[in-house]
Amino acid sequence: MTTYDERASLADLTTTAGRVHRSVEGVIEGKPEVVRLALTVLLAEGHLLIEDVPGVGKTMLAKALARSIDCSVRRIQFTPDLLPSDITGVSIYDQQRQDFEFKPGAIFAQIVIGDEINRASPKTQSALLESMEERQVTMDGQTYHLPSPFMVVATQNPVEMEGTYPLPEAQRDRFMARVSIGYPSPAAELRMLDVHGGASPLDELRPVAHAHEIVKLAEAVRTVHVAEPVRRYAVDLVAATRSHPDLRLGASPRATLHLLRAAKAAAAMAGREFALPDDVQSLAVAVLAHRLLPTAQAQLNRRTAEQVVLEIVRRTPVPDPSAPQWRQGERGQQPPHARGL
Repeated sequence: MTTYDERASLADLTTTAGRVHRSVEGVIEGKPEVVRLALTVLLAEGHLLIEDVPGVGKTMLAKALARSIDCSVRRIQFTPDLLPSDITGVSIYDQQRQDFEFKPGAIFAQIVIGDEINRASPKTQSALLESMEERQVTMDGQTYHLPSPFMVVATQNPVEMEGTYPLPEAQRDRFMARVSIGYPSPAAELRMLDVHGGASPLDELRPVAHAHEIVKLAEAVRTVHVAEPVRRYAVDLVAATRSHPDLRLGASPRATLHLLRAAKAAAAMAGREFALPDDVQSLAVAVLAHRLLPTAQAQLNRRTAEQVVLEIVRRTPVPDPSAPQWRQGERGQQPPHARGL
């Protein structure tokens, strides 16, 4: 059974997540779904990729999320001449000590903002691989652990833009989710002119949560129960991408794990101690689409990875809410019927 402390942790999670959501939404006008996805990735201990055309607020979203949490923040401006050592750090010989001393790079922060990540070379992009997956940096045989919480929020322009390099497949797979902000509605753009016209709202943004709170909330997310049918449903969705005729590269097992973690975070933010198929469905496009590579024929037919994922979601059978194994969870919890089932 769920203990009182676990229930209190989930209650704290919804309260704290609400404060951060309101803080960020005060800067990013009219995009509550985008802000919610960013919070979901943060609490699921993942990394977020923000992709869109210039000028729609990609960097503003990353900065607003970082400033809403009282933690260390570093910003990396990715350029073609950026070196891997600028990110991870470098060993410098100290003549007084007659030994090498490690100088940490910009990756040693709790929230790292990678601005226009696809303007750097693939070699420099790959410097983030170990840090994002293992939360550590290995230099000259020494391992240096990164602080907790640790999240990379990277922005990138579409590949078709001038002076960009496509992210390597291994790099894209490290990001839990990708989000596109999109253009604001006319009403939101009018409000933006009022709010941003005189001064930047980032200047007045103050932290509404502490880093140690985020660590505890991430631990609370891990306690969310996922019934076996929901786990199987997530596996079926990912497996379908590996055999789809419009895809030459499907999603990896890491994608399945990320999808499940994100679903648990979404359930916790909704105040539930169990995940529903709805949680998996709502996150499928954001978690899976950026990892997939369409075939040449699909590209000629203007079929996007997002369209393929939506098709897979429509075709994949949803778990039966009346099945006994669905109702019998490890915590004795009997979740209600999923919405629309």
